Amino acid sequence: MNPVRQTGNIFTTPCSASNGEQTAVLLSAASFRLEQIASFGAASPEGFWYEQDRPEWVLLARGQATLGFEVAEPIELKPGDYILIPARVRHRVEATSGDTVWLALHFTTS
Repeated sequence: MNPVRQTGNIFTTPCSASNGEQTAVLLSAASFRLEQIASFGAASPEGFWYEQDRPEWVLLARGQATLGFEVAEPIELKPGDYILIPARVRHRVEATSGDTVWLALHFTTS
């Protein structure tokens, strides 16, 4: 008897939207949440900053993206690049290509 498994493909997005973003939770528990984010040319609104209570590890799986930081230079990402964003570090999405797919792991350290 085969165990039940949750399967999927990170490149299959919930829907395609022009200049938008779709997020799907792939796996979660009390100490973490793993998300698939599909960005279709999306960027953070002018003046908006993410400032999260938990660290976030992000992998750019497909496309191109630029992350901006309040206290550091912007970082350009290409497929395969990853970054760890510490908790409470203000950051924003400056730009994404129309086919960008990310994996984002929000987690608790203790």
